[in-house]
This record gives sequence, structure tokens and C-alpha cells, in this order.
Amino acid sequence: MLARQMAAPNSPQWFNTGLHWAYGIDGPGQGHYYVDFKTGELTRSSSAYEHPQPHACFIQSVKDDLVGEGGIMDLWVREARLFKYGSGTGTNFSSLRAAGERLSGGGKSSGLMGFLKIGDRAAGAIKSGGTTRRAAKMVICDADHPDIQEFINWKVKEEQKVASIVAGSKMHELKLNAIFAAIRAWDGSTEDAVDPKKNDQLKAAIRGAKQVQIPETYVKRVLDYAKQGYDSIEFPTYDTDWDSEAYASVSGQNSNNSIRVTDAFLKAVRDDADWALINRVDGSVAKTIKARDLWEDVGHAAWACADPGIQYHDTVNAWHTCPEDGEIRGSNPCSEYMFLDDTACNLASMNLLKFYTDGRFDADSYVHATRLWTVTLEISVTMAQFPSKEIAQRSYDFRTLGLGYANIGGLLMNMGLGYDSDEGRALCGALTAIMTGVAYATSAEMAGELGAFAGYKRNAGHMLRVIRNHRNAAYGATEGYDGLAVKPVPLDHRNCPDARLVDLAMASWDEALKLGEKHGYRNAQATVIAPTGTIGLVMDCDTTGIEPDFALVKFKKLAGGGYFKIINHSVPAALEKLGYSSAKIEEIVSHAVGHSSIGNAPGINPASLIGHGFGVNELAKIEAALGSAFDIRFVFNQWTLGEEFCSGVLGIPADRLGDPGFDLLSHLGYSRRDIEAANDHVCGTMTLEGAPHLDPSHYRIFDCANPCGKTGKRYLSVESHITMMAAAQSFISGAISKTINMANDATIEDCQKAYQLSWSLGVKANALYRDGSKLSQPLAASLVEDDDEAAEILESGTPHQKAQVLAEKIVEKIIIKEVRKSNREKLPDRRKGYTQKAIVGGHKVYLRTGEYQDGQLGEIFIDMHKEGAGFRAMMNNFAIAVSVGLQYGVPLEEFVDAFTFTKFEPAGMVQGNDSIKSATSILDYIFRELAVSYLDRTDLAHVKPSGASFDDLGRGEEEGVSNIKEMSGEAASRSLEVLKQISSTGYLRKRLPQELMVFQGGQALARAIGNGTDPVSLLATLVPETVGGTLTAATTSTTAIATASMDARTKARLQGYEGEACGECGNYTLVRNGTCMKCNTCGATSGCS
Repeated sequence: MLARQMAAPNSPQWFNTGLHWAYGIDGPGQGHYYVDFKTGELTRSSSAYEHPQPHACFIQSVKDDLVGEGGIMDLWVREARLFKYGSGTGTNFSSLRAAGERLSGGGKSSGLMGFLKIGDRAAGAIKSGGTTRRAAKMVICDADHPDIQEFINWKVKEEQKVASIVAGSKMHELKLNAIFAAIRAWDGSTEDAVDPKKNDQLKAAIRGAKQVQIPETYVKRVLDYAKQGYDSIEFPTYDTDWDSEAYASVSGQNSNNSIRVTDAFLKAVRDDADWALINRVDGSVAKTIKARDLWEDVGHAAWACADPGIQYHDTVNAWHTCPEDGEIRGSNPCSEYMFLDDTACNLASMNLLKFYTDGRFDADSYVHATRLWTVTLEISVTMAQFPSKEIAQRSYDFRTLGLGYANIGGLLMNMGLGYDSDEGRALCGALTAIMTGVAYATSAEMAGELGAFAGYKRNAGHMLRVIRNHRNAAYGATEGYDGLAVKPVPLDHRNCPDARLVDLAMASWDEALKLGEKHGYRNAQATVIAPTGTIGLVMDCDTTGIEPDFALVKFKKLAGGGYFKIINHSVPAALEKLGYSSAKIEEIVSHAVGHSSIGNAPGINPASLIGHGFGVNELAKIEAALGSAFDIRFVFNQWTLGEEFCSGVLGIPADRLGDPGFDLLSHLGYSRRDIEAANDHVCGTMTLEGAPHLDPSHYRIFDCANPCGKTGKRYLSVESHITMMAAAQSFISGAISKTINMANDATIEDCQKAYQLSWSLGVKANALYRDGSKLSQPLAASLVEDDDEAAEILESGTPHQKAQVLAEKIVEKIIIKEVRKSNREKLPDRRKGYTQKAIVGGHKVYLRTGEYQDGQLGEIFIDMHKEGAGFRAMMNNFAIAVSVGLQYGVPLEEFVDAFTFTKFEPAGMVQGNDSIKSATSILDYIFRELAVSYLDRTDLAHVKPSGASFDDLGRGEEEGVSNIKEMSGEAASRSLEVLKQISSTGYLRKRLPQELMVFQGGQALARAIGNGTDPVSLLATLVPETVGGTLTAATTSTTAIATASMDARTKARLQGYEGEACGECGNYTLVRNGTCMKCNTCGATSGCS
């Protein structure tokens, strides 16, 4: 089943299981425990790997004790053991006393939030040092805790701090250097230059600084610096990137936060009643507030920063199989595993689409697979070790399992069923009912052979009550439930597309109840629905967990290089299921992916092009290039047609051909409407909306989580996600990991309604994510305020179209509105530069650069010797276009911002480059390398350039001996000038400044020259490798432009990603996956699946 991608266990199973057994890998014990299944004795592990840690999900308790066993500080140690081996953990911290409550020593507690910040810091430190992935952590607080208001608003306020840090740092940089500028502009005496009473410009600059609240201490400091000869200050500035120093300096960024609400609280919200906050020590009322006020805080926080999520305490415990051992108070980081504190769950998921063959769902194979994986997970409990004695004992005693499924979205589309349809929800409910019913029946069979779990006897009545409630729901009952205040959504027999599945669902629960009454159960829980981020890639799932599909057109890599567009394979299957003929299916599919030919294109076709002078050879070149084109305008250019044809036949001046913004089709007289119509015909619309022959009533079958294509308008509603969760929740032992994505224009009230709907339908937990609610995901409207068409594309276009429009606007902004440079600055005939060889996705790439005398980049050459002539020519001419732009004054920063994170083949791992380790395309690699080498953009490097990693500048033989002779100041200056002339800025990775002779003052310079310091030491004196407040004589133009340029996360957002960097590979390709994040580049997740 693993080989056929039918099922897979959770990630830690892949990471840890078999390292000792198969490879003999071992290490000293790490403080873990296990229960010896032969003797039943709790045993401390003497080996790190002999008993693996296959469990992904942990729930840990914490006592209101600072340093004792099971207390606060002990929890951080236990969490670290889990993070090290790739697992995640969640804890309900409501047992900790609130701020102001009495301590045994007579003082007052610092409160819940102070300790949460410690744990947050610990998790943040471990996330980059763990062996497999970043830390996955859940923090939970009950709604009646006295510190609940601070907890709800924790992340909101911390993000406000980030905004303040970012804005404040940039304001300091601007206003303090304005003071220096006013001093430099004074043309009188040096003493009067720093006197605001005499220097009116300085007085105005100081007043401006005070108006924006720059501390007077810093104003005074700048004046003091100026008196000492300095003429600028480099004040560190920060940005809102997820991994930036600004975010690192605030707390609350390393966990998912959830609040635990009861039915009583939600009824108090409905009735506008009071709500009491209870002290933890003596149970007295600490404070009384309005329930609606607290609910308003919840809605606002979810709307503003996507946290906290909600867990419905009474609903969870109404389905609790073991209440005699305590309430369920917590969950794992992704919220699918909910059980007693100090227990663990190991997960596995089945790929539902693999069971759909020949137009029907193979229920018999599905039942058999469920039985096999239930046994597999049970075996994993026996062999596992755990991070504490309590977890080892309780996990052994209760033996909770986490079997689930993935690819429900792909299955529904293949079957011709809409995700937002009664039939789709009924099928989901039936498959979930079968899975859990069969798993419990299998567990009861194992109990007959091995005995029930240790805690079953005292919880037998409760567990059988839960099983009967599941069975009642499988029978489609609306009444007759035992002990449930909120009724579950029953199985919809009438709308299930396969009546046999309904019969199997009922039969499986009959069997589960019958065998359970006879033998008990081997496992206290059997199923959950996890996000299946990493293992979804292993199983090649179209969709993860219970999620719908996200796009209809995918991009596939060719074995020999290159790529092609392909429709989601579920689409033709669905169309065939709906009765469309093969000819109609072909036309519908072509509407989405394009015809890759202008043969019958509207507006622009062979007939119209011949009228402009195109011949057979030119038309053949165009046709050959259209197969992999995203936009026909990228094909109609001098690199495809040849400069001779464009100039000689079409009569286009050479200077226009060299213009990066030149549009050949518009030049020929084609209207924007003609170009768009032809473009849709050739390259496809990326959506099925408006496709020929497709009945509009069938659109719903192909609805995705997001709008598809530039013209697509349809996408799944918030309610459709929640009702699908509710259809499955009635038959799940645990819960469902899922984040409900909401549009950017959703309101606080919409968030509250979504949470209330989830509660009313019996969902156990939910989290919301409003698009653009994080600071690290800015909107891109500012560049297109004056262009309605471009704004429309950014609002509704595909990621590729959005990136294209934004790149066009950046070039327009620089070339047309800002630079206005008419003269081309030629490079010297003999110039510096460097050559970098690398292998990108298996393809050799040689990048060569040419520099001006001052070290600025002036040209690039891109060679790929083994590629086809067409592709090689295209890359060569692309390099020429970039070089021409550089020589006309287009800043390198703009090219970097436009072309990094572009995605096409070849792509993948990078070999041969010290800093760049993976790239999403050749252009992404090229401009990452140039950014690192010429702009010091280490944020685009995977390995930060430093010291011995590069060719450090040395002093030859002189390094091996002591200084024989003092070097004079004149000699030092001469050496420095020679060094500047011969050194390549790019080769040295900007380890030397581009402008070495800009310093006009300062005591360090005078001392260095006066002492006859050698050139290398002099450079170290002039450019100290420090951060934060480093003084320089002038801020280079490069730094100024880089500050204004658009950062990497903005392009990632425009390409459809979340705008945050992956903690594993560093790429900005994270997408929402359940309550976690998944990287589409390397498959890493922020959760524990």
C-alpha cells in the first residue's frame, strides 16, 4: 500500500522508525520512557532509537508549579524532547494562576502570560535546531481564566509592536539622516553648522524629528556625532517579513493559540449575559465581564491576526470515551487529536482516490485497508517510547490511534460531485462512518485476543454510549442521542450517491457495537482527520485531509527539461462521468489550458499575421514557442523572430526592440482585446467558467478553494467548508484539522458567525484565516492605483498574471516615472566580473558578469551549453535585455524583485553555489545570485555569505610573517585604490563596499591613515562588520534603493502563497494546510503530520 500510494503513516514514523532495527543507528537515552509490553513495567529508555518515537501528536499537562516535576519549567524540557524528534505538542495552561493571585511565599503571581512567553521563546529557539522540522506547538486557555482577555489579544498586540518597530526604525533612519543632511548643507563655519540657532535648516530638521516622536537623546547624539566629524548614521531598519528581526523580537509567534469555550459561555453570548472569570487558587470570582465583550475580542483577534482558534469544550467531552479519567482539556497543535492530558497519538491516512476505480468506489478494499492500518497503528503503540513517564504510561493504557484519510476533494471531483453539495457531504459522511466503524470493530477484535485497553473497564458504560451515538448518526437519526446537548449531523442516506456505502456504514457500526459489548475495545480512540501535509506529497494527493482542490490547472515537469500545462486529471474524469463526449471534453479542457497554437485563434492568427509580413518560417517559430508560453506577448519578440526580421520586415527601430517594455503585438496595431482573446485561446483561461459546451449548472463540481484564472469568479464559501466538516465530525473519534479561509473583505461579524455555525453543527474545533490578516502579507494595490485594468488583474488574476502585471508596473515606475535616463552608459572595454558555475535542477548554468569601474553591475551573460538552441538563445537574449536595462540605469534591485520566485522548469536543487541551494526557476537562481553578490541581499540566500565560506582577501606571503615594515599612509591609499580597480564586487560577495572613498571624516579614519595601517586592516577600520547603529560617512545609493524596493514576501503573495518563508528550505512557498502551513517546494509543514 505504501508503494501504490494508497496510505502512509505520519512523518515521525518515517523519520524515526527502523533507524536502529535496520541500520543499527544508536545513541544514549534522551530521558524517554516506554512500557515493556512483555512485563507491563514502565522502563527508562537506554537508547535514543531502539524504541522509536513514531507518534506525531502529544497533549501534555502542566502543574501550577514553577520547578517541580510536571511543572512549568519541566514542561519546556518535555517539549524539547518532542520537537527534537519531529513531533508536536499542545497544552492547556489554564491551571496556572492568574496575574495578581497569591503565591505560597506571600507574593503575587506574574500570571499566565509571562510563562507563555518563556515557552514561546524556547519553541522559537528549537525550531531551527531540531533534527527534522520546526517546532509545532499549541497553547490553550479556558474562557473563564482571569487572564483570558490578555491571551486573546496577545498576538494582536504583538503584531502591533512589529508594526511600530518597522515604522519607527525607518522613521529614525529618515529623520536622523535628515539632521546630518542639514549639517552637511551648511556653508558657514563648522561650529555654526551644528547650532540650530544659527542653522535654520538644522532647526527645521530637528523640529521634524521631534514631531514624529524621535527621542531627544537620539537627536542630541546625532549632533554629538557631527561635532566629531561623522556625517551620517546607519540606523538599523526592519520589515514585516515573517522571519525578520522585528517578528523575532516579539512574543507569541511560535504556537497556534486556541481558547476553550463552553456551551454556557456561548449561551451567555446569545443572551448578552455576564461571564465570571475564576481564580485558579481558591475558585473565587476574579472579575465579571460581559460575555459579548469577550466574544467581540475573539472575533476581532481572529479577524486581525488569525488567532485564537476555538475549541468547543462541552462538545468535545460529550463524545469523550473515558471521562472517568478526567476531562479532555487540550489538543495537539493541529487540533485533530483531542484526548486526556499526557497522552499521544500516532497518525496514518488513506488516499481515498486510490480506491476509486472503473467509475466506482471499491468499498471492500477500503474496509480491508482500514483494518490493516488499525492493526499497524496499534503495533506502533507497543514499540514506541515517550518523553515522560506519565505519557508513556497513559499512552500505553489508553492506546489512542489516529487513522484518517486524504484526497476527499479529488475523489468528489472525479465522481462528478461538488464539494459544496448534499451528495458530496453525504459521501464524505458515509466514508468517514465506514472508516471509524470498521476501526472500532477491528479494535474490539484485537481486544478479544489481547484484552481491552487498561482504562476500559471503568469507562465501559461511557464508551459504549459514545459508540451508540455514532451508530445512531450512521442510521441517519435526528433524535435518540444520549448525553449530547448539541446534536450531530446525521448521515444523509437519501443523498448518498452509493447506497451500498450507506449499508456498509450502518453494518460497520452494528459490528463495532456488538463486538465492543462482548470484548471491549483495544483502543480508546481510533480516528482523526489530520492535515496530511508531508504525507500528502508522499501519496501524490491532489488535496490534503478534508480540503477541496485549490486549482484546476497544474504544471508538470518534463523528463528532458521544460514543463507543460495539464488539466487536473479529476476534470476529464468528472466531465466523462457527467456524460460529455470526448470531443466536447477536449474543447472544455482546451478552454482552461489553451490550444498552444494560433491556428484558429481570434484576432491574432496566421491570416492576420501574413498581412503584416510574417512568412512560413516566422509562423513556424511562433508555433514552436507557444507550447510552454504563459502569455503570447512573451513569444512575439526579437528573440523568437530574429532581429533581422523585426527590423527589416516589420520596420521596428533597434532602440525600440531593446526596450524591455516593448510590446510587438501592440506595435503591429492589435488591440488589447485582440491580444487577450488570442491569449485565452492559446494559453488558456485557467478556469472552466465560460468553457464551450459546459453546462453552467455543472460549475459547482469544479469549484475550488480559490478563484481560478483571471476571469474565474467562483470559489467555495465559508459555510461549505464548515458543513463538510460537520458531515464528517459525527463519525470521528477525535476532531478535524482545518482552517477556514475567508476573503480579505470578511468582517469581524463574519468571523463570529463562522464560529457560531461550527458550534451549532457539532464541530469540535475550528480556526479562521482571513486573507491578508498578517502583517507579513501586504497588499499590492499601491503600484496600480492609476490603472484599473492592472488592478483588476491583481484582484482576480492567476498568480502568474499578478506577477507579470506587478513586474510591468515596477519597470514602468522606474523607467518612465523615476529614472528618465536617456543615455546608455557603456561599460569599459576591459572590465571586471566573475563567473559562477552551478547546476539547477540537473541543468548546468554559467553566469558571467561585467562591472563598471566602481563595482556596479553593468551586464550579465547566461550560458546553458547543453540545452536546445531555442532555449539557449532565449536565455542569451534575455541576458542582453537585462544588460541593456542596467546600462540605461534600471537598478538591479528592480530586476531582482521582478524575477525572484518566478516558477518554471528547470527548477529544484542547486549544486555548486555556496549560498543558493534551491531555486524555483533559472531566473530565480540568477537573480538570487546577483542579489547576494551585488546587493548584499542575504535574505535571498539559503546559506549566509561569511568569512571562510568565500575567497577572503589576503596579503600573500605577508600573512605568514610579522610586519617587517610600517606602511605609510600614502602607500595605504595607493594600495586601496589599486584594490578598488581590480577587485570584482560580485566575486567578493560585496565583502568590500562598492564605493571605498566616500568617507569624509571621523577619528577612526584619521588614526588608521596616520598609523600607516595596511589596506586590509584599513578596510576593516572603514567598514566594521557590525550591526545596529554602525556609523558610516554616507549611505550608498544601493542601500537607499534596496530600502524602497519591494521585498520577497510580496511577490510570494502575488504568486498565491502566504508570504512567509519555509523554515526548512527558505522558500516563500507556504500554503495553508488545515491549521498548519505546508511548503510546496520541500513538503515541510509547520504542524505535526
